[in-house]
Amino acid sequence: MTTPAGTWNWLTDPAHWAGEDGIAHRLLEHVVLTAVCLAVACLIALPVALVLGHLGRGGALAVNISNVGRAVPTFAVLVLLLLTPVGRWGEGPTVVALVLFALPPLLTNAYVGVREVDRDTVRAARGTGMSGRQVLLQVELPLALPMILTGVRTAAVQLVATATIAALAGGGGLGRIITAGFNLASTPQVVAGAVLVAALALLVEGVFAAAERLGPPWTRGGAR
Repeated sequence: MTTPAGTWNWLTDPAHWAGEDGIAHRLLEHVVLTAVCLAVACLIALPVALVLGHLGRGGALAVNISNVGRAVPTFAVLVLLLLTPVGRWGEGPTVVALVLFALPPLLTNAYVGVREVDRDTVRAARGTGMSGRQVLLQVELPLALPMILTGVRTAAVQLVATATIAALAGGGGLGRIITAGFNLASTPQVVAGAVLVAALALLVEGVFAAAERLGPPWTRGGAR
């Protein structure tokens, strides 16, 4: 039996969809892990980037520091965390590693988005008596939203693809299907796991693209 045929048979076998080790359960774990890491990364990166973009100070340094994380493999970060006290936190090392991985696109896009807001518009807003906070929340944030959402979209897709490393730390997710396939020397199972991860990444990309297209005009890049 060829690998594509074996992969299809593995994916369509009802026995592989049921139970705690089934596709449905592993898929849910993968989605939850991705959503949690994305939410934490957004809570960390977006407020910092928005404030720095508004002030126009320290943003370039923060972006450059965060981009250093792009050069460090997430797997290497995970291994180092497992060797520290953080390794006793269960899913903690995986969450920390993935959050660090998601920070650069969020921080960079949000900062650049705010800084690219037309300065005449900002000055006009200040001229009407708006406070700095009002300018940020009512003028700069709405105009920078397309760029911010692009960063969130990029981070989400990257997290879906990278969250498979959770299996290496004993966590859940679709990565468990792939590692189990390696342990069983089952090429169809390994390929099936990879296909599921790729399909989920494409689905997330499609959801964000549809939300952007169907959303209000000010959430689209053309609104700038």
